[in-house]
Amino acid sequence: MANVTEKDSFTVPTQYWHVLDDGRVQCDVCPRACKLHEGQRGLCFVRACLDQKIVLTTYGRSSGFCIDPIEKKPLNHFLSGTPVLSFGTAGCNLACKFCQNWDISKSREIDTLASSAAPEQLAKVAKELGCRSIAFTYNDPVIFHEYAIDVAQACREEGIKAVAVTAGYVCPEPRQEFYRYMDAANVDLKAFTEQFYKTISGSHLEPVLETLRYIKHETPVWLEITNLIIPGHNDSDKELNQMTEWVVEHLGPDVPMHFTAFHPDWKMRDVPHTPPATLVRAREIALNNGIHYAYTGNVHNIEGDTTYCSQCGSTLIVRDWYIIYEWHLAPGGRCPDCGATCPGVFENSPGDWGSRRLPVRLNSAVNLET
Repeated sequence: MANVTEKDSFTVPTQYWHVLDDGRVQCDVCPRACKLHEGQRGLCFVRACLDQKIVLTTYGRSSGFCIDPIEKKPLNHFLSGTPVLSFGTAGCNLACKFCQNWDISKSREIDTLASSAAPEQLAKVAKELGCRSIAFTYNDPVIFHEYAIDVAQACREEGIKAVAVTAGYVCPEPRQEFYRYMDAANVDLKAFTEQFYKTISGSHLEPVLETLRYIKHETPVWLEITNLIIPGHNDSDKELNQMTEWVVEHLGPDVPMHFTAFHPDWKMRDVPHTPPATLVRAREIALNNGIHYAYTGNVHNIEGDTTYCSQCGSTLIVRDWYIIYEWHLAPGGRCPDCGATCPGVFENSPGDWGSRRLPVRLNSAVNLET
C-alpha cells in the first residue's frame, strides 16, 4: 500500500483526529481509531496522515455510478419504485471476510477510482436523470464522510434525498454530523454476537447498536436494517431471536428488517449459499418476536417481499425482488381496509423504475452507457 507523500486535487483536510503523545495522529471517525505515522494510510485506505493531520485522499472520486431501484439498497418503505443514483469509493473501515463488494471495498488501488464528480455535478446529474435520491453504497460512506456530506447538501438544494448504506461503525461526534444530512439509512447488522464481529468483520458489535439507537431515537432519518445470513456463522434460532427481540425492545417494531442470502465470496468461498428456507425461518422468527415488517432478500420469494398491514394483515405492496406488482396503499401511506398508517416515506403512487440497473458515465454531458 503506497504511502501518501503529497496533496493532490482529491486530498482534503478532515476534522475528526488528534495528535498522540508519541507523535502519531489518531483518526477519530470510526472506532477502529487508526494511529498513523506521517504518510501512512488507515485500514480504510482513503484516510491518511499528511503533515501531521488526517486527510481524505479520495474526495470527489468514485469507483463508478449506477442507477438502481431503491429496493436494492434495500429500502422497502422509502420512495418505493423510484430510481436512486448509487456510488461508492474504494476501501472500507471493516475487514469482513465475506465481503460481497470486495473488489471495491478491499481495493488498495487508486485505479479503482475511475470516475470523478464534484458534489454539485452529482446533484445535477441525479436530477436530470430523474433520480429521487442518491445512495452512498458499495463501500461504507463513513470513510468518505466529508465527500458524502457535501454531496448530500448539494442534493438537498435540488430536492434529491440522501441515502446511507452503512455498517454503522462510526464514532459519536462524526455520526451526529453525518446523519444531520441523511434522509434514509440501511444499516447492516451483520450478526448479534461480539465473537462474529471480532473474528469475521474485524470490528465490534456495540458501536453498531449505538448507531442504530441514535438514528432511530435522535434523528428523523428513515431506518431499515439488513442482516446477511451466513450458514453456520449467524443463522441459529438463538441468535435470530436475540437480535429481533433487541430490535423490538430498543428500536420498536416498525423498523423493517431484511434477511438476505449470502453467496460464497472473498475469503469465505468455502461457505455454502444461504438456503431460502433459512431466510423464511428468520423472517418467521422476526414476525413472531413482534417485528411488523420482515423481508427476505437475494431470493425470489413474493411472500417474503410483500408488505402487509401490521394491524389487520391486508396486503399493501406486492413485490418480487425489486419489482412492484401491486400497490394498495391509500394516500398518506394508509391501509385501505383499516386506515392504519404504514410507517415509511411513501408517495401516493409508486415509481415505475422496476429492476433495471443502469451504469452512468459522468462527464461534461449527461449520457448513459448502452
